[in-house]
Amino acid sequence: MEKAADFEIAGTRHQGPPLSAGLHVVATPIGNLRDITIRALETLAAADLVLCEDTRHSAVLLEHFGIRTPRRSLHEHNERERIGEVLRLLAEGKAVALISDAGTPLLSDPGFPLVRAVRDAGLPLFAVPGPSALLAALSIAGLPTDAFSFEGFLPARQEARANAITGLRDRRETLVFYESPRRLDDMLASLAEVLGEEREAAVALELTKRFERVERGTLGALARQFAETDTKGEAVVLVAGAAERVVDEDAWRARLVEALGSEPLRSAVDLITAEFGLKRKEVYDAALALRKDAEAS
Repeated sequence: MEKAADFEIAGTRHQGPPLSAGLHVVATPIGNLRDITIRALETLAAADLVLCEDTRHSAVLLEHFGIRTPRRSLHEHNERERIGEVLRLLAEGKAVALISDAGTPLLSDPGFPLVRAVRDAGLPLFAVPGPSALLAALSIAGLPTDAFSFEGFLPARQEARANAITGLRDRRETLVFYESPRRLDDMLASLAEVLGEEREAAVALELTKRFERVERGTLGALARQFAETDTKGEAVVLVAGAAERVVDEDAWRARLVEALGSEPLRSAVDLITAEFGLKRKEVYDAALALRKDAEAS
């Protein structure tokens, strides 16, 4: 007997089409249930099994749309144990849907080991795109979107967090992070300290929900603002990339000549590279040329 692939929208039942065998990675709403796509509903209704980060949390979504598909948990503590079972189901020709608590799975959510295993086994994989807190925040933050880097959650401990931010200090693209409400103030303080208080940034909260808001300003101002307020809901933090450094060529070449007068060539090159933020090869080639000219004269 075929499984009923029906779902409900505003009290009306709808029949979905048959679903191809394979793992279907399904994006779900990040707050507003009306953001679910028709294809996502059809997939969740027709699947033989829905893998949920938290079955109790996902029950709200599935029951809202009258979806009765069996569901099982798949989270960071058990996903590797579940892989064998899921691979067997897929090999038998079953259709399995993977969802997270909200948004697009695998973006700071469980699922990567499973997707990798399905891929390596040569079994079918399908993306069912839809809501994403990352893309929603980028679209309204007012920061450049031509290039961005998603960094997920920064380390919780202050020293490790500062070290991670330091590695991003000179990146030119917009940086995007997720953060929990209880650590948001500390995280913004670390960003301001390492990247500079004047770096432009935005904090998106409660996206698609009733109290959605985006706070924009400098890192310093945002760090002070959130240090004085209680925050609810996970945040998306966006930080403008580092400004392009304009280096005076005459200045760094003059400093290189000066450094070569008192330092070995390699030490002088390292010094000027660090001081002016230049590519080491460029400085090294200039140093070799200066030494060659000095030897020839």
